Amino acid sequence: MTSRSERRVLQFCHGYDGPFLDCARQYASLFQGRGYQVTTVFLTGRADPAVAAGCASDEVLFLEFSSKAVRGLKLGAIAALRKIATQRRFAFCIAHRFKPIYVALLATGLPVIGVHHAFGDYERKGRRLFANLFSRRLSLLGVSNAVRDDMRRCLPGWPAERIQTLYNRIDVAALHAALLPRQAARQALGLDAQAWIVGNVGRLHPDKDQATLLRGFAQALPQLPAGARLAVLGKGRLEQPLKALAVELGIAGQVDFLGQVADARRYFAAFDVFALSSDHEPFGMVLLEAMVAGVPVAATACGGALEVVEGVGELFPLGDAGQLAAVLQRLAVMDQAQRDACASAMHQRLQQRFSDHAVREAFWQLAHVKALEAAH
Repeated sequence: MTSRSERRVLQFCHGYDGPFLDCARQYASLFQGRGYQVTTVFLTGRADPAVAAGCASDEVLFLEFSSKAVRGLKLGAIAALRKIATQRRFAFCIAHRFKPIYVALLATGLPVIGVHHAFGDYERKGRRLFANLFSRRLSLLGVSNAVRDDMRRCLPGWPAERIQTLYNRIDVAALHAALLPRQAARQALGLDAQAWIVGNVGRLHPDKDQATLLRGFAQALPQLPAGARLAVLGKGRLEQPLKALAVELGIAGQVDFLGQVADARRYFAAFDVFALSSDHEPFGMVLLEAMVAGVPVAATACGGALEVVEGVGELFPLGDAGQLAAVLQRLAVMDQAQRDACASAMHQRLQQRFSDHAVREAFWQLAHVKALEAAH
């Protein structure tokens, strides 16, 4: 048995692209003050000292497999992780997404906490069979109740306590300190210093449904402040169709497609409103980023976004441009006192539910985590 003075936990991640580097940091931070050392292993991606520094881990290892190499049976990855596990005395493993869960279960005899960041991960029969085969060692976390419930639906024989929610979270103080002030953010993005601006950040992809955002903005525009604009940050395969739609709607002159913006969350203070029109967003980290900036938020009333926004922001039905337009019009007439009250409510929600401290407390109260802690 691992002694309490040398307890270790293995965190196994598919890669560090996009939000997944911060996911690694989030989960490593769960063990602060708990007497564990955290080894974070990335399945794909080149070794990078900046990534290693951003993981909040005691040790960071890069397996450097290509995407092609981790298709099929993943025998090389299994052998590599097995070697790491035999050289260290891990108490358990946290694995993000299905491929790392698969590799961790086959490479080690450790209890595995599998973290899922998307819907539909157990729609495939083969994955359900695999999860059931290893159900004695596997427990699952969804990043929202919506993702949790999707997994429970796919794995109906599992006890509810084996499939739980652990919300994504954000380092509120660190992000707040990194934010550019309103005018500096607008200048950096090339936005009108005086305009009333609706912001949106995300891939230009059907899942994000920016088409509804464009239609809602177009309908709301006559009732919005003069010179109002929509700023869309992101790139993707729908860029040209969305630009064509803006032309068709007669709002091309009021929409700024800004492309991919590095570290976009630093610029959220540039917006007067943040709108997320996504189709069943599993969580919606951009909503937390807007809330840190004190920007009123509007989001579709489905998926994880509902859980983030309900009670502190505005919700509208998925794909309903008319209701989105009405929401934008209501937000446009907020006075400063209302905006301050909104920012205060969002800050309180962040601290109570989506901060590192709040989620750390929630993690160690989960029944299967308590059992692992007691065993080691």
